[in-house]
Amino acid sequence: MSSGHHIDDFMLGRIIGKIEEGRKITDVAREFDIAHSVVSRLWKSFKTTGMCSRRYGGGRVRSTKPAEDRYIVLSAKRNRCTTAQQVANQFLAALGKQISRKTIARRLRGGGLYARRPVVCVPLTRQHHTARLQWCREHHNWTEQDWACVLFSDESRFSLSSDCRRQLIWRESGTAYRPENIQKKDRYPTCSIMVWAGIMINDHKLLHVVANGTMTGQRYIDEVLLPHVRLFPWCCR
Repeated sequence: MSSGHHIDDFMLGRIIGKIEEGRKITDVAREFDIAHSVVSRLWKSFKTTGMCSRRYGGGRVRSTKPAEDRYIVLSAKRNRCTTAQQVANQFLAALGKQISRKTIARRLRGGGLYARRPVVCVPLTRQHHTARLQWCREHHNWTEQDWACVLFSDESRFSLSSDCRRQLIWRESGTAYRPENIQKKDRYPTCSIMVWAGIMINDHKLLHVVANGTMTGQRYIDEVLLPHVRLFPWCCR
């Protein structure tokens, strides 16, 4: 929100209410896209007089209209991996108006979108989803004693090469695990190692590194089941 636009009474009430909830002035100013000094003066006026008002100013004219702001936010939501500069280029091609990358970033923040790294997950097929749902339904009545006899184990391959994950996406706060904000990835670089681990209630196993080659059925028996899993307490009952 540009300083040249009037802040109505409803907006003033929202700003004061958020600060009374314990929010920092900096966070409130960023959320409403208002200058920190404006929010600070409103809060000081409210504490002194019990009311607040802001005189209409003569600042810079806002470079985009509300409908154009919605277009900017919609463009980022359609392709969350796009950069602010790419959105600016799309805006220029579609509407013939040139605006800066920083203005695009401010409009996106005003629309609740922030640049964050996407959550990475392994792709699941329809059969995977069906099997997991069936397993959950079969075990949802288990007691803590039942789960005490279960060992959860998994193997994971870790890349030894650099993975800076520089690609960012535009998303709202608290929406990291929504499907549109998750990046599916099931391939690893050639330089990697596989590690096995197991956990259960009140116990765990040390990490086992699978070195020199790939994990086969026989290696799993010789290196994991016999020396690690077989020695757990319930196996001796």
